[in-house]
Amino acid sequence: MKKLDKLIIKTFLGPFIATFFVTWFVLLMQFLWKYIDDLVGKGLDLPVILELISYTSASLITLALPLAVLLSAIMTFGNLGESFELVALKSSGISLLRFIRPLLFVCMGIGVLAFLFANYVIPVANLRAKSLLYDITNSKPAFNIKAGIFYSDIPGYTIKVARKEKDNKTIHQVMIFDQSGAGGSGADKLILARKGTMELSANKRFLYFVLKDGWRYEERNLRGSTVPGELIRMGFTEYKKAFDLSSFTFSRLDVGLFASNQQMLNIRQLDKAIDSLQLEENKFSRTVNAYVTSRYPFFKWKDSAWLDKAPPLGVQEFRDLIPEQNYRYVLDRADQAIREANSNLEGTAKEFGDKHAVMLLHKVEWQRKFTLAFACVVMFLIGAPLGSIIRKGGLGTPLVFAVIFFVIFNIFFMVGEKMARKDVLTTFGGMWLSNIVLLPIAGFLIVKAMNDSQLFNKEFYFRVFEIIKKFLEKAKRQKQPTT
Repeated sequence: MKKLDKLIIKTFLGPFIATFFVTWFVLLMQFLWKYIDDLVGKGLDLPVILELISYTSASLITLALPLAVLLSAIMTFGNLGESFELVALKSSGISLLRFIRPLLFVCMGIGVLAFLFANYVIPVANLRAKSLLYDITNSKPAFNIKAGIFYSDIPGYTIKVARKEKDNKTIHQVMIFDQSGAGGSGADKLILARKGTMELSANKRFLYFVLKDGWRYEERNLRGSTVPGELIRMGFTEYKKAFDLSSFTFSRLDVGLFASNQQMLNIRQLDKAIDSLQLEENKFSRTVNAYVTSRYPFFKWKDSAWLDKAPPLGVQEFRDLIPEQNYRYVLDRADQAIREANSNLEGTAKEFGDKHAVMLLHKVEWQRKFTLAFACVVMFLIGAPLGSIIRKGGLGTPLVFAVIFFVIFNIFFMVGEKMARKDVLTTFGGMWLSNIVLLPIAGFLIVKAMNDSQLFNKEFYFRVFEIIKKFLEKAKRQKQPTT
């Protein structure tokens, strides 16, 4: 490796590492902002939150790499252009393509690593992240009774306290409506107390209310019976009530329940799943063909030439062949046959559509692993010539152009993916739409950079504007009538 190659690679790696971690962090913050409502107030332990962040951040790496490559390429070549190092290299007879060749191989290596990471690591990270996120979003909020508000998150109980003191334990004017049927009585109970305290057990499994100066009401009757029941009232100076908080405990489901999702599979597993889904689609086709052929015999000869025969003399329409007294009967039978066929095929068509949609999702995920990896190369082919054209280093101008092109990439990527899922485009055309759109732009920028284009030079556009202005003024003077 020549010194020039080492220089350009060393110049590129610094900004690449920095921009990668910044981009990665921004995408992670976007995820946390999206699910902040599901995370706050659940009483989650720090290890659980860190586990979710680690799994989610792993799945964001392949999306952060293209943007990091684009931004670092613009910064690298912008700094070289701003310090006139590119000019010195070109004056030495070194072309731009020779200069970017080592970095092109580096970005290809990054793309290969991105594919391997997407194929072997991200499916496992997605499986863990989706399972953990499902457990978090379906868990109840942490136990929190507020003053003056009915609290009913504990199954079978409704609790209201008029006032809570600052210690968050002492409560006043307590009302507990018990519909849990504890003890097997099946009766409704109402407890009223002047004051009390709240205490959690050591394992946080139970909540104890120690109530003072109150009454306990219980209505005993047979549910659904017309015989009046009995009302029991008991006073107490101190009463201890226990509540089971097991429903608030964060529980983990078996991750195997999510293993069949297409985002949790690698290339080999996706191929196997797509083959199985394709066989199921073929079964649907054979079933429908067999049903139509057996129920409507004329369908067997739909390609024959029997329709070419001329109709009998004087017959203009099919209804002319039916005797008038049998016309209504024939129409009713035809209508009934159509309704039966429609009802039989409607459910089959819906089931086929669901299976086909699942197969499209698997094909989209298969293409995604290659698309995002190849996007690293495409972004470099855009960033390298763009940086040499704008000749601005630092983080300001390169960041603006990087965001613009990444937004273009992301828009076409999302639109293409949606169209592929809806079967508007093929899965290849939809998932590769963003790269197909950006590749000609990359070629255009490379040609402009090799020819020292002034594409982003404001003086160039000012001179063009002056030329157009003079041309219009000259044309205007020629149109004026001469006296």
